[in-house]
Amino acid sequence: MTTEPTYARSLIEASLDPLVTISAEGKITDVNTATEKVTGVSRGRLIGSDFADYFTDPQKAREGYQQVFSQGSVTDYPLAIRHASGKVTDVLYNASVYRDAQGNVLGVFAAARDITERKKAEEATQAASQYARSLIEASLDPLVTISAEGKITDVNTATEKVTGVSRGRLIGSDFADYFTDPQKAREGYQQVFSQGSVTDYPLAIRHASGKVTDVLYNASVYRDAQGNVLGVFAAARDITERKKAEEALAEYSRQLEQRAIELELAKKAAEAANVAKSAFLANMSHEIRTPMNGIIGMANILRREGVTSKQKHRLDVIDSSAQHLLSVINDVLDISKIEAGKFSLNEAPVVVSSLMANVSSILSDRVKAKGLHLLIETGHLPHNLVGDPTRLQQALLNYATNAVKFTETGTVTLRALKQEEIDDSVIVRFEVVDTGIGIPPETMSRLFTAFEQADNSMTRKYGGTGLGLAITQRLAELMGGGVGAESKPGMGSTFWFTVNLKKSGETLEAATGTASVAEAELQQRYAGKRILVVDDEPINREVVVMHLEAADLVADTAEDGAEAVLMARKNSYAAILMDMQMPKLNGLEATPEIRQIPGYRDTPIIAMTANAFAEDKSQCLAAGMNDFLTKPFNPDQFFSILLRSLSQRDG
Repeated sequence: MTTEPTYARSLIEASLDPLVTISAEGKITDVNTATEKVTGVSRGRLIGSDFADYFTDPQKAREGYQQVFSQGSVTDYPLAIRHASGKVTDVLYNASVYRDAQGNVLGVFAAARDITERKKAEEATQAASQYARSLIEASLDPLVTISAEGKITDVNTATEKVTGVSRGRLIGSDFADYFTDPQKAREGYQQVFSQGSVTDYPLAIRHASGKVTDVLYNASVYRDAQGNVLGVFAAARDITERKKAEEALAEYSRQLEQRAIELELAKKAAEAANVAKSAFLANMSHEIRTPMNGIIGMANILRREGVTSKQKHRLDVIDSSAQHLLSVINDVLDISKIEAGKFSLNEAPVVVSSLMANVSSILSDRVKAKGLHLLIETGHLPHNLVGDPTRLQQALLNYATNAVKFTETGTVTLRALKQEEIDDSVIVRFEVVDTGIGIPPETMSRLFTAFEQADNSMTRKYGGTGLGLAITQRLAELMGGGVGAESKPGMGSTFWFTVNLKKSGETLEAATGTASVAEAELQQRYAGKRILVVDDEPINREVVVMHLEAADLVADTAEDGAEAVLMARKNSYAAILMDMQMPKLNGLEATPEIRQIPGYRDTPIIAMTANAFAEDKSQCLAAGMNDFLTKPFNPDQFFSILLRSLSQRDG
């Protein structure tokens, strides 16, 4: 190379590819700068060294050198040059012999093209291809590639499964042959070519066994680097179950229409049943309370007439049993009214200390009999609270009665605390704490369920309907509060409820008074006045007449509303006690007729009925009555209401 022209040397040096000349003995005779860079060895050290020493595989390099001598040249011979630092460069060698003027081979001229990046790209492409193939195979949806001529060029395993045909047989076949409607499949294929893609194209694939799978096809064209369309890539989504579901939904919709008709009929039947239930409860109340009024009334009258100690004890048993039965009836009616949405609360002054004292008084005999201590703890509460004192007392009494029932020794504590106060209301928390038998944890969750009791066994020790706690919960909720309980077996229980009580603008006092005071005032102010008693039940008439005569009042009786109207026309009465439910003419019908009689516009007419529902009271007041007395009544209620009605007339 020392004889080469200067311009030839310049050309060699200008090349970015490594260029070398090698003698017939395999020794390097010259190199360019690119060779120095790729080997990391200087030109001076390279010249004269064995060319094969700079490759990762010297033997392969020598074999290629021999091919050049035997063939005259080699093209794209793959080798790898090792740099002095250890870095490897993949190259393709192109080499040919060069000769003298006589044609004798002087050596070999070789050029190396760096293909490291290309090789990486090829490996990356191959890896990407394998990755794409893995993704395609991993798909549960059938995937296919189709040539421009409509022939299948590749498929995944899901396609083999849905068609029942192997990959080898599928490739090269007409893609449309595997659908129940080949013509529709081809039309969809043409849409892909004309639009570039199709979405949710409905088809049905036929399996080799004859089974049909409904699918939605999504397909798009794929192109080469120059943008030429090579074919179509398509994916099918199995919608067989969805289609079945849609068909089922359509059928269900048809059934719903039918059900809607049936439900409307059922609703009307339920409404009729509800009316019947209300009528039944009202009738049950009337039929039970009417004889109860006779039992309780006669027991009270017998006491007034004087009895021996033995007779007094027996009357106490009768009265206690009657009161127990009455409480059961009241519980059943209360829970029924609450569940039917027909329960309403009254608004009156609430003096919490008085409520607590009343409950203590009611329970005093039972507490003494068991040797218990009953304690009352009342926190500082406003004196202007308004709510329903009767229902508050009922809720507290339900808790306290249970506490006394289930406590053999120790104490029962009634507690009232202010939990929260704002401008116009107070949340009051009532607690009843006992040292009784406690409640097992497994029973706590169903304590406030209607008709449930902690012990429902045949050998249970304690009685009850299982309605008291449920009623207390409903009452507390109606009064804007809630309920709860904590207990440990053998260590006692704490039952609590909260209520939201309004605050009045002024300090109020609860109404007070006793039967003896009311009776005495009746005797003093109205002795000799004539009262008409209207009731179809002889025993009830007799009980009321005895009460009136005890207060020195004169009593007339009528068996029904028609007779009451006739007697009102003939006589003048200071007040009329009117039963609600009677034959011929009931109390609601008789009252307006009596009001038309001269002199009876302002005469007190008091409903005296066994119908205990709020709507019954509303009907009586709407018919023109002044007050409402529910059977069975005690002397306290009877004399107080009669005195109030007569006083209001005089006022």
